[in-house]
This record gives sequence, C-alpha cells and structure tokens, in this order.
Amino acid sequence: MKKVGILMGSDSDLPVIEKAVKLLRELEIPFEAHVYSAHRTPEQARDFALHAREEGFGVILAAAGMAAHLAGAAAANTTLPVIGIPCKGPALDGLDALLSTVQMPSGIPVATVGVNNGANAALLAAEILAVEDAALAGRLADKRRRDTAAVLEKDAGIAARL
Repeated sequence: MKKVGILMGSDSDLPVIEKAVKLLRELEIPFEAHVYSAHRTPEQARDFALHAREEGFGVILAAAGMAAHLAGAAAANTTLPVIGIPCKGPALDGLDALLSTVQMPSGIPVATVGVNNGANAALLAAEILAVEDAALAGRLADKRRRDTAAVLEKDAGIAARL
C-alpha cells in the first residue's frame, strides 16, 4: 500500500495533523510525518516532495498557516496529489492560509480542505489511494456506514428527547 506523506510548516500545526493521523491509523494507512517549512527549510521540503513517489508515497498532506506556501511548494516538486490543510493563524483566523492554499496557479493544483480540517484531508487521501486498493475502499465504506449509524442514533435520541 502507498504511504501518505504529512508535512507541517510548524509543530504548532500538530493538533490539526493529529486528527488526520487518527483516521489514517483507523483506516490502516501507513504514513510518515515531518516538520518542513516552505520558508525556513525549503531544501528539505523540496527534497521530500521530489523523492516522495520513489519512496512509496501516494499522496502528500501539507498543513500550514498564515502564508501557507507549504502545499504549493510541495505540489511544485511532485506530480503526486497534494492536499493542503490551511491552519488558523494569529491574524485572520485561517482565512489567509485558506486563500494562499486554494489559489494556486494553473498547472500546479493543490486540493484544499477547510481550515484546520485534518480529518477531511486524511479521508480525501484515503479515497485517492482507494482507487487502486479494494481493501482500503472496503474500510472506507465500513467507516461511512458507522458514521451514518452514529448520526441516526443521535437523530433517534433527539426525537426521544423532544
């Protein structure tokens, strides 16, 4: 199975990444995580993206706040799918990171999830990998069924209370 590469611009992004890691583990998807900044460690971020395919990765998640250039920097150096996770920063509550991540120039796409939404990034990565992995597709379908059952259980609980 292909691995998911996880890049964080800073260790302050770890709470967002932990949500992704929880789902990757639940879905039995191998991953590797690093703190590489597009600005402070550009060579390491570039090298990771350049060699990700040959190292067995199938998707890269890139979490960053503020200028949020990490996902774009990774995407510029690989043809693997890159999923950007914009993170809340101190100034604009994550809007700056969201716009920086989603507004990539033509030719260098970055899939982008909502601000601080590491969980959706992991699920999207799983769906991408599941295109070629029937066992993973089955685990995703099982998760959807469990999620549906949990919502319906809450619905029944609300109906009983009201």
